[in-house]
Amino acid sequence: MSFKFEKLIIWQKSMEFGEEIFKISRNFPKEELFNLVLQIRRASDSIALNISEGSILQSKPEFQKFLGYSIRSLAEVVMCLYKVKNRKYITEDDFSNLYNQSYSLINQIIAFRNQIKE
Repeated sequence: MSFKFEKLIIWQKSMEFGEEIFKISRNFPKEELFNLVLQIRRASDSIALNISEGSILQSKPEFQKFLGYSIRSLAEVVMCLYKVKNRKYITEDDFSNLYNQSYSLINQIIAFRNQIKE
């Protein structure tokens, strides 16, 4: 027995991505705890949360709307990644890795959203 969203690859990948963001954000300076740390964690968690919420008992247009929220949350994470890179809280390699994961995931979510027909 499982929920519909658990079978979605975009949900699985967004869960993994959120955990990577969580791990890397543990190394940010303490003064960023209530700024970038919380912001990037909430945005990364919101990706999977919106996929799961939108997949349960929603119409197809409503599910598409929730996928749009996930896409916007992912864009927010990318913006935060630029901030933490510019402040030198992460390496260029970590930035590139997370940026590439973000780019791949956003394209997968967009493609999935475009496949949903009314």
